[in-house]
Amino acid sequence: MFDTKIAIILLDSLEVWQKLNVTSFLTSGIIGQNPDLIGENYKDKSKYQYLPLNRQPVIVLSGEDKTLKKIHERICNRSLLASIYISDMFTSGHDEANRETVSRYYSENLPIVGLAIREEKKIVDKITKGAKLHS
Repeated sequence: MFDTKIAIILLDSLEVWQKLNVTSFLTSGIIGQNPDLIGENYKDKSKYQYLPLNRQPVIVLSGEDKTLKKIHERICNRSLLASIYISDMFTSGHDEANRETVSRYYSENLPIVGLAIREEKKIVDKITKGAKLHS
């Protein structure tokens, strides 16, 4: 049904609340870059309306630090667009501060705890090799 795949890759050692928080932020990056992913409003039988949701399924994967670094390296080597979340962002407090924390690091030194990409299925499968389905 979809030619593309959305994958979120999380550091497996994160606390549950951190995984949920990071997943939310990473998904917003994918949606922000691809607004056509948003469907139409939902309406229940009582005619109450709810906000639209992402139309495309998302796969959530996890891996160790070295796995995330390898996936990040593959993303950079292919010049792909991705969402990123680094450990510093848990304490930075707002969007501007988040961007500033990322700017302090060279790509290869980022303390990555989460990544998200949306690309052709074959590319996503190659990029995320080594990560496992989050359980």
